[in-house]
Amino acid sequence: MADEIKRVLVVDDEDDLTWSISKHLAKDKNKYELICVNSGKKALDVLSQLPVKLVISDIRMPEISGLELLTRVRESYPATKVIIMTAYGSSEVHDEANARGCFKYIEKPFEISELRQLILEAIEERKGFQGTISDFHLSDLIQMNCLGRITTALHIKGDDYEGSIYILEGNIVHASCGEKEGEEAVFEMLAWGGGQFSTERGKKAPKETIIKGWQSLLLEGMRRVDESKPGRTDMDGKLAQIQKETTQLLDQLVGLKGVIITTVFDPEGFPVASKMGEMTGRKIEIPELTPIISSLIKQIDSIGQDLHIKSAKSISAEFEEAILKIEKIQERKEFLVVLADKKTNINILTLEVKKKLRQLS
Repeated sequence: MADEIKRVLVVDDEDDLTWSISKHLAKDKNKYELICVNSGKKALDVLSQLPVKLVISDIRMPEISGLELLTRVRESYPATKVIIMTAYGSSEVHDEANARGCFKYIEKPFEISELRQLILEAIEERKGFQGTISDFHLSDLIQMNCLGRITTALHIKGDDYEGSIYILEGNIVHASCGEKEGEEAVFEMLAWGGGQFSTERGKKAPKETIIKGWQSLLLEGMRRVDESKPGRTDMDGKLAQIQKETTQLLDQLVGLKGVIITTVFDPEGFPVASKMGEMTGRKIEIPELTPIISSLIKQIDSIGQDLHIKSAKSISAEFEEAILKIEKIQERKEFLVVLADKKTNINILTLEVKKKLRQLS
């Protein structure tokens, strides 16, 4: 029978702290087994012999630091979560810990009750979910896991086909279906009309066959799906004309002083046409903007549904350094997005956006 004991491994070179933690958390012995060690080397020895659900490590230790231990755990034991303890709560430390796959971090000094709550949250069983592709778009499932920087295997199965997509910390690293592997396997699965899916949280890919960013993969895959639809050939002339007119209108908008980016997104959140402003001094790329806008639109629509006021027609936000406007193109069910510098005259921008919106509709 498989080892079902939930183990929590605490790693800190301060004997007093590990003793105090073990004493205060003894009341949870019916929930998990607590193991305390005083070095990263001893922690790796334990991990090599026993399955551990959670590692809690200090960040500054001799020989093997907490960050180095975090990296080794994520590489060799991806299903094991790691909480970092630190008395150096700088943003740089937090960013580095997050980049290496840290589950949570807690700053010293902390209350034992706070640590206890983190432990209980971390060891809670969260099994992978299942569903049907008819309920979700496969592209949405991929985007959700990538934006969450999750490590997982996404398995898709139909009547006469099946495949898997492996995501490592938010990046698609491998895919396979039938005899296809890599990017072509992703494109093949995006074209499937339906089926069942399940996820396997923490599952690592057997190998890496994909280096392209996930946004680019989805854009290319959805383009291929769109081009393969019946009747596409007959519509090419009309679509080409619409694309040309859309690009011309975006050219006019991006010509306004202070406009950084103008783009039109389809209902799935993918850019149909985009234009970048010149001499803006900002390094914002379309692939960077795509998941943000897509997520924002879905969140706003969800709020509308909760309030029973239907979907949003217009979204405006003024930030300290920029202005964001999102307008729904009613007849086309697409969205016009404009990002402009904070110095832009908002009244003129609004008038121009409304004018172009009427032309796009």
